[in-house]
Amino acid sequence: MALSHLHFPLFFLSFLLISSGAYSATFTITNKCSYTVWPGILSNAGTAQLSTTGFALQPGESNSVAIPASWSGRLWGRTLCTEDTTIGKFTCLTGDCGSNSIECSGDGAAPPATLAEFTLNGADGLDFYDVSLVDGYNLPMLITPQGGTDGNCTITGCSAELNNLCPTDLKVMDSGSGESVACKSACDAFGDPQYCCSGEYGNPNTCKPSSYSEFFKNACPRAYSYAYDDGTSTFTCAGADYAITFCPAPSTSVKSANRQYPEAVEVSAGTRITSPYSIYGGYLAVVATLMKIIFYLHL
Repeated sequence: MALSHLHFPLFFLSFLLISSGAYSATFTITNKCSYTVWPGILSNAGTAQLSTTGFALQPGESNSVAIPASWSGRLWGRTLCTEDTTIGKFTCLTGDCGSNSIECSGDGAAPPATLAEFTLNGADGLDFYDVSLVDGYNLPMLITPQGGTDGNCTITGCSAELNNLCPTDLKVMDSGSGESVACKSACDAFGDPQYCCSGEYGNPNTCKPSSYSEFFKNACPRAYSYAYDDGTSTFTCAGADYAITFCPAPSTSVKSANRQYPEAVEVSAGTRITSPYSIYGGYLAVVATLMKIIFYLHL
């Protein structure tokens, strides 16, 4: 039985679906560290900008940010941050983006910093993602795809705590506490082209792993350890959301970092929503359900 009075609602809901914008994935960012982490987000040139580029996560806290379709960029955690309210300056000892505020506003992380890198809806509709230590390391990080289909949808990252294990000539020391707070890459520490994969070493045939990059690779076998570490470090998935977790599991040695990865990352129940795209995500799901109901009523 056709119900003509339902034609307008059907059209209206279809319009809302089209006009509300393309929605690709939700990043749920969780801090399992025992200290505050300030995530920073940088969108690549030519890709959609997000509604937030930086915020604070207290220990145990989560935040969800919805990501538009075909987004590419990177995400990292800043640590040991302070704010001078007299001059309005916000700075971090590791991962600082130089914006002088909690929002990074288009600025990237100063090395050393552990990076999560994404290209969504890339070749063949796949998401490409990795955790990179090419610019050094400042804290453990794990990427867990959730609900993906095509691709390998592998959990990747670096769950090891490496700051204390870092080679002495790569350590970044906090002058106040005397503790190691980050681990430089050999490129950052020495500037040598063979470590930076630059100049005559700017191709995979001449740029090879070093003893320094092997330190990172042995601790975190699925993370990028140097520029041409693609074969064991880039992963793909499709139609997934992603959980990005800082300090995913207690790990105090390189040996413990080589244990099998967990099957999933537990997300805090106190998740906060900061992006309007997140609202669209739930909204679109409701609209899609209503359209199905209307369709069956037309039959």
